[in-house]
Order: sequence, then C-alpha cells, then structure tokens
Amino acid sequence: MDYGDYYGFKPYVSVGARRAQAARELGKLQKKGRRTSPVVIEGRTIAGTFWGEAWCDNLERYSDFANRLPRGRTYVRNGSVVDLQVGPGSVTALVSGSTMYDVKVTVGPVSRARWSAICRDCAGAIDSLVELLQGRFSKGVMTRLCEEKTGLFPSPKDIIFTCSCPDWASMCKHVAAVLYGIGARLDHQPELLFTLRKVDQQDLIARAGSDLSKTRKGPASAKVLASCDLSEMFGIEMASTTPPNRGASSAMTRKLSSAVGADASSKQTRLARPAKPKPAVARGRARKALTLTNRKAVSARMKEYWAARRAAKNRRKS
Repeated sequence: MDYGDYYGFKPYVSVGARRAQAARELGKLQKKGRRTSPVVIEGRTIAGTFWGEAWCDNLERYSDFANRLPRGRTYVRNGSVVDLQVGPGSVTALVSGSTMYDVKVTVGPVSRARWSAICRDCAGAIDSLVELLQGRFSKGVMTRLCEEKTGLFPSPKDIIFTCSCPDWASMCKHVAAVLYGIGARLDHQPELLFTLRKVDQQDLIARAGSDLSKTRKGPASAKVLASCDLSEMFGIEMASTTPPNRGASSAMTRKLSSAVGADASSKQTRLARPAKPKPAVARGRARKALTLTNRKAVSARMKEYWAARRAAKNRRKS
C-alpha cells in the first residue's frame, strides 16, 4: 500500500486525463437525458464582467479560502467543472478529479434588513434592469453592492459546502473550482446572483422608479427640436401642441353667434366682401422672413441632434 492509498487519496490524474474523463462523463449524462451546464472558460481569465469579477474578488478577500483557491482556479480553467446548476440558495456541481465528485454549496439568503438598506442606498441610481444586469452604474453604487458584510455578496459564514472527495480540509479544490465557476457563470447570467441570494432585482428598479418622477420630469431642452424648425426642415405645417383654454373657446363661440346674428339681420342689405384670412397672410410672411442664414442654422441644429442620438445609441451598445 503506497502513501496515497494509506490516506485514502486516489492516484494523481493528469490534466489531459481529467478532461477526457469529463468528456466521457458528460456524454453519459446527456445520454441519460440529464441537462448539463459545464463551465467553459476561454483563456486564463475566469470572469470579465462586473458581476463575475465582483464575485471572484469577494472570494479572494477572505483568508478562510486563501489556501485552496489557487488549486480551484486551475481546476475551473481546465474544464473540470462538468456541470454547475445555480438555484435559490444552493449550487450543485459535478467536478472531474481523480474520479467524478459531487459538490454542493449552500448560500444563505440576504437578510431583509440588509436588502432594504441596499435598495434604499441605491435608490434613484439604477434606472433600468438592463443597466443593473450589465453592471453599468456609478462607482458609488458598485461600492455599496460590494461592501464587505453589508453588501450583496456572501461572507464565509453564509456559505456551507460539501464534497464527496476524501479531502478533509475545510475547503477542497473541487469546492474552490465550483465557487470560481459561479463567478464565470455570472458573466453570462448575472441574474443568477439574485436568485442565489433569494432577493428580487426588481426591488432595486422599483425603488429607483419612485424617485425618477422627482428628478427626471422630461428630456433636456437642448435635445428637443422646435416645431418651427421641423416645419421648415421637412416642408410641412405643424399643428399647434397647445390645447385651447376654455376662455378662448367661449370667446370664439360668442364671436360666431354675433356673426350669425349680424348675417341674419343684413339679408336685405348688400353683403360686404369678406376679407382675406389673416392666418394665411401671417403664414406667408413667416415663410418670406426665413432667410438663408436661418435655414443654415436649422440645418446645423438638426445635424447636432442626430449626431447626439447616434452617439447615445453607440454608448448603449458598448
């Protein structure tokens, strides 16, 4: 009996052999109808987005995990995490080592008081669900979400893990690989973090929406094109957007009534030739008053307007 057998450990298996074993096991599970979700990492970077990086940084800030994390990084990069499933409060995984090992990680939920404090502190700073999941928000919000012990990420006391391997350490390399695999998964499915911590990400958006009516009442005036500019640019007559008030309506009614009465009383007299409508004259004068300089100014404003729209669209895509 050699040293490894005495302590119950399996013989060392090379990286290539582990990958081949993982591929065989994956094929067997798929034939049985099990839906698997392996962790696939390209290159050496485990996570590249805000949520994935924040998860990995949170793991590495705790000394409790420091001894086994390097081996876990190697395992997850080598494709040893054959299957990883994230659910409310728990993660189950299958890791290829000397043989196939079952790993389960239980993560405690965020307390109601802590989640309420996070939502309150981030109110008004996160405008949409897309912005939240893409990690596009201010540095203050990022700092608040990643605060140690009071943020959204778990501490060692919130994590309980088990592995079917014979390693008696508090955290084996298989568990460490799974923890890093969670960070890699959050790169593509950041909403799983809220599922894992048993909170609703819509709470952050709902709280933000309650403050938007106070802070954002409409678009900036610089981005609104005047109706007269649109009329001249596109060659159409723009209807007035100002609703008529009741006083003006009543005055118009009285004028029409008096006009009808005057017309009825003068049937036996000679009718006066009606004057030309003033709006048409005013409209014609307004067109003549538009000089070449004004047209150039309108054209320049239109170019600036559409350039700003295109720049905003490119920022959203990036």
